[in-house]
Amino acid sequence: MRRLAALALLCLLLAGFSSWPGLPNTLAAHLVAPSGASPLLPVDRIEAAYARLPARSGHVTTSAGVRLFWRALDPGDYRMRYTWSRPADDPHGIAFDLDFDTPTVPAPAPRGTVLLLHGWMMDGGSLLPWSLALGQAGYRTVAIDLRNHGHSGRGPSGYGTREAHDVVDVVAALRARGEITGPLHVFGVSYGAATALFASADPRLGAARIVALESFDNAGAAIRAMVPHMLDETGGAWTARLTRTWLRWRIDAQVVDAAVVRAGETLDLPLDQVDVGAALAGTPACVLLVHGSADRHVPVAHGRALAAAVPEARYLELAGEDHLSLPMQLERLAPSVIDWFGAPACPTTARVAAG
Repeated sequence: MRRLAALALLCLLLAGFSSWPGLPNTLAAHLVAPSGASPLLPVDRIEAAYARLPARSGHVTTSAGVRLFWRALDPGDYRMRYTWSRPADDPHGIAFDLDFDTPTVPAPAPRGTVLLLHGWMMDGGSLLPWSLALGQAGYRTVAIDLRNHGHSGRGPSGYGTREAHDVVDVVAALRARGEITGPLHVFGVSYGAATALFASADPRLGAARIVALESFDNAGAAIRAMVPHMLDETGGAWTARLTRTWLRWRIDAQVVDAAVVRAGETLDLPLDQVDVGAALAGTPACVLLVHGSADRHVPVAHGRALAAAVPEARYLELAGEDHLSLPMQLERLAPSVIDWFGAPACPTTARVAAG
């Protein structure tokens, strides 16, 4: 959960950019499907942490034929120790330290189950700090690797639309196995937040509460904002800085527009028609939308548009937080999220813990 894969995208985009026609084609290829994991995602550390935890995992093959990986963690007294910071040499990066105690007593009965949905080029393990925080609060968590991510299989990306059908299928299978107990809630980040909102509109999911961090309102608009921001980033290795400088000279709004159209044609899914607000309007769940005011990957206008479209949803905006820092803010956000999931009726407000 340290950052979007800007460096990987920039380096890979450099290949095949010898002429203008190649620019939108190459960029479109990276919009069609992620090209791996974030280079800064500490996969080895996360897997080592899970080896110390009472976690269960498996796969479910969805109705679309995609094999989805899931991992469940029971509630327990994990006594998580967690800090995060901005590296001095990379103002756009995130570093964090995580440790915890392995429970020595059997897990208590869960007060409910929280489904965790990760961001683009991440995986379910990237939300381990949230799994532990929610586990300490008495919840079983189930983290899913969405299609084309982590240990899951491949399939056409849907920017939350197709992934939502996968999520509904996985939840149905896990309910049959007894892994979903008590009220079901969903917590999603970015691409995972959009997926959560699309899935929650399907009555088969049966989710009571949704927390959607930094979701986009429209996929095409989000891409048009994200690509220029990634090119404007500073810091990182000299090769990344040089690549960004070169790409800023070559990529303009016309290139990005063409890439969005071509990616949509490849996916048979016009990205400008991926409308999260419409899904939000159709969900029976209680929804909490959270966005950072300084977000430039998915600008805060997306969060405000979602909130304006559906006044029944609650909207929480954190001043100064961006797309990378917001999900790291467990000290400020976890109490609000836990209160949201635990409220006896659909909450009318959401508080932010001091910090």
